[in-house]
Amino acid sequence: MTKTIALLGALDTKGNEYAYVKSRIEAKGHNTLLIDVGVLDPPTLNADIHRETVAEAAGVPLAQLVANRDRGEAVAAMGLGAERLLSRLYAEGTIDGVLSLGGTGGTSVACQAMRALPIGFPKVMVSTVASSDVSSYVGVKDIVMIPSIVDISGINKISRTVLSQAAGAICGMVEEELPPIEDKPLIVTSMFGNTTKVVEAAKSIIEAAGYEVLVFHCTGSGGRTMESLIEAGMIEGVLDITTTEWADELVGGVFTAGSKRLEAAALGGIPAIVVPGCLDMVNFGVPETVPDKFKGRRFYQHNPNVTLMRTDMEENSRLGEIIAEKLNQSKAPVSVLLPIRGLSVIGEEDGAFSWPEADRALFHSLKLNLRPDIAVIELDCPINELQFAERCAEELLSNIAKKNFLNS
Repeated sequence: MTKTIALLGALDTKGNEYAYVKSRIEAKGHNTLLIDVGVLDPPTLNADIHRETVAEAAGVPLAQLVANRDRGEAVAAMGLGAERLLSRLYAEGTIDGVLSLGGTGGTSVACQAMRALPIGFPKVMVSTVASSDVSSYVGVKDIVMIPSIVDISGINKISRTVLSQAAGAICGMVEEELPPIEDKPLIVTSMFGNTTKVVEAAKSIIEAAGYEVLVFHCTGSGGRTMESLIEAGMIEGVLDITTTEWADELVGGVFTAGSKRLEAAALGGIPAIVVPGCLDMVNFGVPETVPDKFKGRRFYQHNPNVTLMRTDMEENSRLGEIIAEKLNQSKAPVSVLLPIRGLSVIGEEDGAFSWPEADRALFHSLKLNLRPDIAVIELDCPINELQFAERCAEELLSNIAKKNFLNS
């Protein structure tokens, strides 16, 4: 079946390259929709959607961008216009995938537009920055980044191969038809190596109840992605067992998910259970990367590339306040479960991070600051005990049932 692939790029500087990928895609039997986001110079290839239309979608006259000749202003405007335009084309069912080529500016414009498209919609970006840290470009979306290897400034032995394969990749993606399956309601859960056992046990119980469980590793991007799916309205319930990313956000670790973590379910009215899993640790890289101000603290070498630092009494007290503040916004049933004998594998009795007084500071602060109607359930066991996993699953299923009853 013939598909339509949007080609989004600056046709003033990349006209020849877009003409090449356009020909490769059309040779495979698919249609292209060429969208020009160039500004500063005349296009060298005719577009299907002209730059004036893109600028208009951003609410900025193209003439103004041309007259100002400010590259930063142009990138910002065309990024916004492309975002709005691609969103509309997707909603109309006009396009089946998108491919873009660019340097830093082109990648910024194209990825902003791609991030507005849902997960699962084919997105390919050939970029000069694809071999570096692209987290700021990709965000939490499934954008396939392909390193251009050489600058995107002509068709040569290297670029011909890269661009041909990129064209083949987007064609393969739009041609793929998913087999029909029974869609089950989705639950998301948060996991770390130190909470794997409890998450896997709770997951099995939830799945036996007829749900599909998506597991997110709490490395910052995992928490952000989980929050984005909840915010998008795709999730029925949240099994948030591992909230460790808040420790990194507060203390300055490398796995922060940002200050909005724990807000999506609360504000979106999604039933949840929340556990302070792994809030006894902050994550850093190799030992040499730990800031000097933390000298004298308690550390644990999780692996050669990850150094864990134990959170202290003051930090735990503040974490309790923060989590309570987030959960107090909840519009659906939510329960807090506290494993009294340890928040992680290494936080259990005799473990490297065992510090009952610090845990109690966290528990006290949480209970002190939570809304009175939010249930707090304390279990006299460590977090990875089967009884704790069972109670987490039971409470989440109960909260989902409560919401369904209230909405019936």
